[in-house]
Amino acid sequence: MLSTGTPPDRAWVDIAVPRRSGRLPGIGMAGFRQRAPALADIAMVAHPSVTLIIDLSEGEGLVYATHGRHERGSVVIGLLPGDLRATGRGVGECLQIRLEPAAAAAVFGAATELSGTVVSLEDVWGRDAGRAEDRLRAAASWDERFTIAGEILGRRLGARPPVDPEVVYTWRRTLTSRGRVRVDGLADEVGWSRKRLWSRFRSQLGITPKRAARLVRFDHAAHLLASGHAAAGVAAESGYVDQPHLHREVRAFAGLTPTAVAVAPWLAIDDVAWPVRAVSSAE
Repeated sequence: MLSTGTPPDRAWVDIAVPRRSGRLPGIGMAGFRQRAPALADIAMVAHPSVTLIIDLSEGEGLVYATHGRHERGSVVIGLLPGDLRATGRGVGECLQIRLEPAAAAAVFGAATELSGTVVSLEDVWGRDAGRAEDRLRAAASWDERFTIAGEILGRRLGARPPVDPEVVYTWRRTLTSRGRVRVDGLADEVGWSRKRLWSRFRSQLGITPKRAARLVRFDHAAHLLASGHAAAGVAAESGYVDQPHLHREVRAFAGLTPTAVAVAPWLAIDDVAWPVRAVSSAE
């Protein structure tokens, strides 16, 4: 395990992020462009969001494999995808969009069905998927692409009934506590019974509150590992009983060892692709 670490070389990829004024609540975007032809074989570590990847490559694009299933091109990655790898060859571009589960429920309308899976965007949006890809490919800059994506997502956000505010509150409390919060306490905070909170949370977000807390805690631990912290310290900082407990959780959520998570490239560029504050986008 690394006691100190350096992120992998990022010279092969350009990253663009939207201007702050163009953001939608509960939704983040980043654009990726590979500078030179290369073989990609990337472990995509679980994240507490539903991820939409719109493939803008001119070639065959990436292939996503998990649970023995393979999808190519634009995909929706639900919560808890498990051991997920993206592979491909050549020069590629993609727009990656992270949606908080409440936003994902509005945009896709099937949060429960998406959990634990990777599905083709066409299977979710039908012909609208191809239309979105065509518009985004024709755009002259990442700024224009972010604007187009915002328009598409904004229309869908208002097309379905919103998630219960009690469920949204529970999710965000889970995030801010880094997964170290009791479900019974959250039920008391929103004025619901534990059974009702569990049922509504599961039906609307596709995950139980307890599983959500474990995912958020894992995400915090994964970023500490990617920052070069030793596993023993990460286990203590993240609230795990001991280092073997951390190892089991990393295996359960990513199908990897803590050592492999520590060098996962998407975690290493997380502060670049998904900054807390973005000042501008790159062309």
